[in-house]
Amino acid sequence: MSDTLVIIPTYNEKENIEAIIRAVLKEEKIFHILVVDDNSPDGTSIIVEKLILEFPNQLFIEKRKGKSGLGTAYIHGFKWALARKYEYIIEMDADFSHNPKDVIRLYNACAIDGGDVSIGSRYVNNQVNVVNWDIKRLLLSYFASKYVRFITRIPVFDTTAGFVCWKRNVLETINLDKIRFVGYAFQIEMKFKAWKHKFKIKEVSVVFTDRDLGTSKMDGNIVSEALFGVIKMRLKGLPK
Repeated sequence: MSDTLVIIPTYNEKENIEAIIRAVLKEEKIFHILVVDDNSPDGTSIIVEKLILEFPNQLFIEKRKGKSGLGTAYIHGFKWALARKYEYIIEMDADFSHNPKDVIRLYNACAIDGGDVSIGSRYVNNQVNVVNWDIKRLLLSYFASKYVRFITRIPVFDTTAGFVCWKRNVLETINLDKIRFVGYAFQIEMKFKAWKHKFKIKEVSVVFTDRDLGTSKMDGNIVSEALFGVIKMRLKGLPK
């Protein structure tokens, strides 16, 4: 049994998925993993299904019919977790940009240190902890987070971070059916709503390392959604 579910959304991650699963499951604390796969044509789900035979009580998969966006994949996973008895739900990428050894640090920030939400932050106190990004992408990410902080007034340094631990009651409080955004703005919206509900948010300094294998899913539409979406959030407000 485990009180914590790690959700890993995937689309064409055959080069990384087995290694990331094994890395998380070999940690001293027992974690469960849910892979939410968007019908990857490269056979990612087949690899996971074979691993389920080895880890039948720790590893699970939900297969969706098509590529529907990062945000909807996580919401699918959140609802799956809430239908079960998990007290902590962690978002994590499949590509090793998030270090599996930091999963326990996010968990501890909530389970031991009193956070309702903990964020694996690349930019705590304006320090930059990113490896292998080109300068253009680094500056875009860094100033996007500063921009979001300025527009929304949310006291979080890394608002676009996708390495996050949520306590169960936070996800139960936020109306997941009213989440508007599906790309990186999804990460901003979730944190914004948690803050609006006055949940305690902790940032844990982590080193973000760009993927060695596979292809990045970031594109111009995702960036535009994040940049312009926060203005709508600030001016119009969002349903809770």
